Amino acid sequence: MALLIGRYVNRIDRKGRVSVPKTFRDSFRAQEFSGLFAYPSFKSPAIEACGEDFMRRLSDSLEELDMFSDEQDDLASIILENAHPLPFDPEGRVVLPKELLDHAGIADQALFVGRGARMQIWAPDVYASHSTKIFERVREERPTLKLRPR
Repeated sequence: MALLIGRYVNRIDRKGRVSVPKTFRDSFRAQEFSGLFAYPSFKSPAIEACGEDFMRRLSDSLEELDMFSDEQDDLASIILENAHPLPFDPEGRVVLPKELLDHAGIADQALFVGRGARMQIWAPDVYASHSTKIFERVREERPTLKLRPR
């Protein structure tokens, strides 16, 4: 699977359709479902989105949690119950459901933000503020990253 990286702003039309960036779309081509899965982020006013392979990985990971635990129930509710399969139309657009647009405060433009195997969709102005805070936090905390061996 290709990496989802970068940021792209696309306009949302009156029918709620938005073009998924071609580089993001192309990474989902080999999957059985021709589209993406989207659900509300529980950490940010954004939409989380991924392909079928990553959605299966999420579902499998939830099965690793203790059955009937609050943690498993809560995460399954947020992720699986609220996930929407969004098929690509012939032009590479998806229709973002109103409940997801409302959650993220998205109106006429959607900012697609790559997150490796997944992406987020934001209102551009909300993301700008969020991004500034993230940069400030990283400058203060100075985190490090241990690279996985090849």
